Amino acid sequence: MADAHLFCPGYRRPYATLVAHYPGEDVYPPDAFRTEWGPIFHRGRLDGTARILVLGQDPAAHESIARRILVGEAGQRAQGLLARLGIDDSYVFVNTFLYSVYGQSGGEKHIHDEAITAYRNRWLDTIADHSPLQAVLTLGHLADEAFAQWPGAQTRGLAHAHVLHPTYPESSSASGHVTLADAMKRLCESWNEALATLTSGPSPLTPDTPRPLVPYGDALTPDDVTPIPERDLPAGLPGWMRDLRSWARRTGTTPEEKRATITVTVLS
Repeated sequence: MADAHLFCPGYRRPYATLVAHYPGEDVYPPDAFRTEWGPIFHRGRLDGTARILVLGQDPAAHESIARRILVGEAGQRAQGLLARLGIDDSYVFVNTFLYSVYGQSGGEKHIHDEAITAYRNRWLDTIADHSPLQAVLTLGHLADEAFAQWPGAQTRGLAHAHVLHPTYPESSSASGHVTLADAMKRLCESWNEALATLTSGPSPLTPDTPRPLVPYGDALTPDDVTPIPERDLPAGLPGWMRDLRSWARRTGTTPEEKRATITVTVLS
């Protein structure tokens, strides 16, 4: 008999209620969000075992197909950061926004929207109420602003580390204001600060697998990327959907076509 495949069991109580009553276009305007691809809620443990919550930004093309957040390169870089902390399993990822941001200004424009904030805070409260959370890691400045809008940020006594977004080197260097090498060095410095914050102090994060703390160098290497575990994705998804190589991209010759089309390429 073949080895059993692990998979995410989906949304049981109390998360089933949150999923059943997610906000739509009345809260997430289509001119700022790709609502046509639906909401994407989480990745990781909702079974009462998560000790660290990772707050990201918004789903992209890979996530729209896999139906879990942070499964592409950004997610695998973040997975590597967790591995350095000794966290192999006891994590949960949620996003600042349920829907993919459409245009650079979409997230900035709506980060303080009351209804978006209220629904996100319900998720954060539910996770904190039903998990032995010790720490929160925020990826990028919008995630950090979202964390600051959560009342639990001040009342629950969780360690908090804010880092540059995993794709900061590529996005920032594309503007020409900083080189890729300099941007990568800034990312690694930011992540090393987070490693120190979450492993020191009176209540350091409890690892799943204790490991010597090894800081990043001046740039990420292939060893700094960790594959997405099979158990994080819905049942039956093929293994190549957890590959670091890109397999989904938005295609089309007009903005409307690109909104409506994601081309998926099966990886061998």
